[in-house]
Amino acid sequence: MVNIKDYESTAENKWCPGCGNFGILAAMKSALVKLKITPEKVLIISGIGQAANTPHYLKCNMFHSLHGRALPLATGAKLANHDLTVLVNSGDGDCYGEGGNHFLHAIRRNIDITLLVHNNKVYGLTKGQASPTADRGTKTRLQPRGVLSESFNPLTVALSLGAGFVARGSAGDPEHLSGLIQAAIKFKGFSLVDILQPCVSFDPIHTFAWYKKRVYHPDDKGDGPDDVQTAMKLTGQWGDKIPVGILYQKKKASYTDQLDVLTAGPLVARKYAPDALQSLLDGL
Repeated sequence: MVNIKDYESTAENKWCPGCGNFGILAAMKSALVKLKITPEKVLIISGIGQAANTPHYLKCNMFHSLHGRALPLATGAKLANHDLTVLVNSGDGDCYGEGGNHFLHAIRRNIDITLLVHNNKVYGLTKGQASPTADRGTKTRLQPRGVLSESFNPLTVALSLGAGFVARGSAGDPEHLSGLIQAAIKFKGFSLVDILQPCVSFDPIHTFAWYKKRVYHPDDKGDGPDDVQTAMKLTGQWGDKIPVGILYQKKKASYTDQLDVLTAGPLVARKYAPDALQSLLDGL
């Protein structure tokens, strides 16, 4: 029997009081418990940033990687042990900025991992400069005249690259977010959950109240549309109305399911037999 205490970490939490990350952490614990996944079967990988500290506050396997480099590590881990439940915790700057290239190709490969992006539109660890998802015109300490670049839309990009599971959740609704995370984990392939996460220290505009007035659930069934054009319209909405939920879901063959070498079981369980490799090296 799995319960919340199984995932409780003794690490001191360093997030600001009222941070949206607390809601995401609670949703993750709830999702893993409801799916009855034991901690030893979970691997959480992160990059750099406040969102990337999340694995420290969960008692399970974890790896804290370099800035923007969580996805390639998660890919390697899943290939080595495809029986593991692999999740990635990343911030919007960490994933869509420094890790943007890895984001694109993880989607293309359809690696069976769940990517949870804490999207607060700023770099929270390095004091609030604009991230790739910041709205055009946003003023920060580093951009006092406003952001000049167009905002990066990760959900629309994911759809255009053929992602099979695209969802948006809110840190202000941990119960709903837990359901999204459960569905993302159960999805066989790459699953993206972009999470609206207020930053109480550096963004006075996108507060919990601001999001609460704007978020809505376009699909009461909870399984999302399987039509790309419908999903594109939903992911393109921002401002007065922001859709949350599973915005697109369609089954497709995951990368690991297409590798014959993995049908016999995880690579990590194979017997180490160096003789064949040694004979090859001797012939060089």
